[in-house]
Formats: sequence, structure tokens, C-alpha cells
Amino acid sequence: MSNELKSAALLEQMKLHLATDAGKELTKKIGLVYQMNIAPKKIGIDEEIYVVDLKKGEVTKGPYEGKPDATFSFKDDDFVKVATGKMNPQMAFMRGAMRIKGSLSAAQKFTPDIFPKPSKL
Repeated sequence: MSNELKSAALLEQMKLHLATDAGKELTKKIGLVYQMNIAPKKIGIDEEIYVVDLKKGEVTKGPYEGKPDATFSFKDDDFVKVATGKMNPQMAFMRGAMRIKGSLSAAQKFTPDIFPKPSKL
């Protein structure tokens, strides 16, 4: 299985972003833990799991120990579209491009604003 998820690069940027002052503001403001299950082609198949911890301000690979506030399932391409603001999270959810487990109010705070803007526009 190749590790060529586009999402992985994005989450790597997120990790760096969380170490900045803007990132620290974010963790103060949001204070929630999100688990991302990202599948190369089809939701639920060969998923790679990442945790975006906006309590501690870190991004880690592998399932969260404990209960995340919300868990999202995406296909790689769709995750990138949502994170970069090309697809509205509500639309993604309605189309079945994004699945949510856990708290919906927590899930609603998961918006493209929490992601660093891609460096190349």
C-alpha cells in the first residue's frame, strides 16, 4: 500500500501550523480532538488514521487513545477539497463524501479555517 495520500502532506503542514502562534490560538479556541480516517479510494477501505488534537496542538498518526470528540471519514481527494476550502463541509456531508461519528457540535467547529492556507496558491 503506497503512502502517497495527498492528505498526509496537508496534515504535515497542519502539524507545523499548530506550532505557530496562530496554531496556539486555534487550540485555545477549539480545544477538541478530531480523528481523521482517510481512505485512498473508498471510505472504509485501507484507511490511514490521523489525529488532529486541538487540545494539545498536535497531529499524530494512528488512532486516538480514548474517545475523540468527532471522527471523520473521507476519501483522500475529498479531505483535501474540504481542508482547502474547495468543498463546503456541509455539502461533503450531504453528498456522503464525509462521514461523521461523535459530537455534531464538535464536528461543526471543524472548518477549513483551522487549516493553514496552502503555501502555493
